[in-house]
Amino acid sequence: MASLTGVNKSLIIFAALVIVLAGIKSASAIIIPFILAAFIAIICSPLIKFFARYRIPKGIAVIFVVLIIVGLGVSLGGLVGQSVNDFSQQLPQFKVKLKEEFVWLVDIASQYNILINKDQILSMFDPGKMVDVATNMLTGLGGVMANMFLIILTVVFMLFEGPSLNHKIHSALNDPDKKMKQINRFLDSINSYLAIKTLVSLGTGILAASLLWFLDVDYFVLWGVLAFMFNYIPNIGSIIAAVPAVLLALITQGPLVAGLVGAGYLVINTVMGNIVEPKFLGKGLGLSTLVVFLSLIFWGWLLGSVGMLLSVPLTMIVKIGLEASDEGRWVATLLGTGEELTEN
Repeated sequence: MASLTGVNKSLIIFAALVIVLAGIKSASAIIIPFILAAFIAIICSPLIKFFARYRIPKGIAVIFVVLIIVGLGVSLGGLVGQSVNDFSQQLPQFKVKLKEEFVWLVDIASQYNILINKDQILSMFDPGKMVDVATNMLTGLGGVMANMFLIILTVVFMLFEGPSLNHKIHSALNDPDKKMKQINRFLDSINSYLAIKTLVSLGTGILAASLLWFLDVDYFVLWGVLAFMFNYIPNIGSIIAAVPAVLLALITQGPLVAGLVGAGYLVINTVMGNIVEPKFLGKGLGLSTLVVFLSLIFWGWLLGSVGMLLSVPLTMIVKIGLEASDEGRWVATLLGTGEELTEN
């Protein structure tokens, strides 16, 4: 009887989860700007705390932070938008050249008795599709950012309501002595994770853009922004971000420059992802590679391009929330890398 009750409870939870996910997908046009605003507000909250240390009024601090966001967004959006338009116009020509380079590589391989059917390979593998993945995600994000006024307005209200939100949550709990610590740990972990991840991603984007500028690769600002955004997706994101730049260098400047671009991306992502980020972020918030890939598919299906870019931060929030709960800690363990188990 007890097992039957447990099964019924599991079925009810699963049904409720399906209903919630269906509601989120149906209301994605409203939820996506809200999620972006929440992430921007969380990332900007350390700046508000920094200004508070110097007794700067909160209203002035929020206005100053919003002006920084708008200034960076407008200036960077103009540059990236122009680059996306120019690149999209030349994309058909780039695809033709890319296929020619691919055929050239097949011909070189045939000289070494490596026989490959050109037509069959090109029908199964279109190199231009890899470029489309990155540009389509940027275009989808640009469509969401058309609601910039709504996002900025939501960020302003969130920054004002941030400190009082903790007190509201605590006062709403029936068992504050036990759950206050869990709530505080949950919020602090999210703030530290997003702040550190954003700084590391920003450094990755700047280094990638500088590398491409030094090698005279076209649209280096666009690829730097792409490296910044895709760095939120570990392992997979760095590969996706590097592919367009490497392919563009291949068809415009030849294999040597393309090789240098690929090697530069490898060094940047190795240093930033394996040395800098673990030093500040630690290993306690890791996700397994399989979970990263599945979260990319799941959040992309649920929230589109924005969901794919924010798939790992969203999954991290779920993992941190499960770790703060005794009932959900086992699920958080399944989502993790398993390093904490081997250490114990």
